[in-house]
Amino acid sequence: MKGSFWLTALFALALVAGCSNLKEPATQAVSAAEASLASIRDTAAEYAPDALKSVESQVAALKDNLAKEDYKAVMASAPNVSAAISSLNDTAMAKKAEVQAAVAKATQQWNSLAGDLPKMLEAIGSRVDILSKSKRLPKNIDKAAFEAAKTSLDTMKAGWAEASSAFSSGKVAEAVAKAQSIKDQGTEVMRTLGMTSG
Repeated sequence: MKGSFWLTALFALALVAGCSNLKEPATQAVSAAEASLASIRDTAAEYAPDALKSVESQVAALKDNLAKEDYKAVMASAPNVSAAISSLNDTAMAKKAEVQAAVAKATQQWNSLAGDLPKMLEAIGSRVDILSKSKRLPKNIDKAAFEAAKTSLDTMKAGWAEASSAFSSGKVAEAVAKAQSIKDQGTEVMRTLGMTSG
């Protein structure tokens, strides 16, 4: 009976020692997971928000097991959580690179449009001024078309101001879309006014 008691006591001590041995690495594993996630959270929130939520819940479960002193569960889950954080980082960085490439391409388009459009608007404005001062419109331009062209010029000027503002605010794709639309409209107006767009 006495021997049995000591065996039980020894088993209990071994169990406590085993848990104690796992406490430190489990705590370190949770700290490492939290630190890793914190280092990429901002980028992930911007470029992979859904994946971030999933990984955050996995880290929360890891912390929960640590709080319950279920160190074995922490150690069993830690490698998967670490892999999930690494995968989240890869996804976010790939998306960031993709977005940056799109912005770079759009910026290139903008720079081209920003060089052409003011000149186009100036040329149209000059043509409108000349025709406005003229006593008679050329045969190939009727009065209604000319009035429509003048209205379009005002619209394009306002649109160009909006596009420039969008670009300044970092909305590059929106700025390019507006500017391209103005260019297309300008080409049409130039045709109406008997101008060449090339």
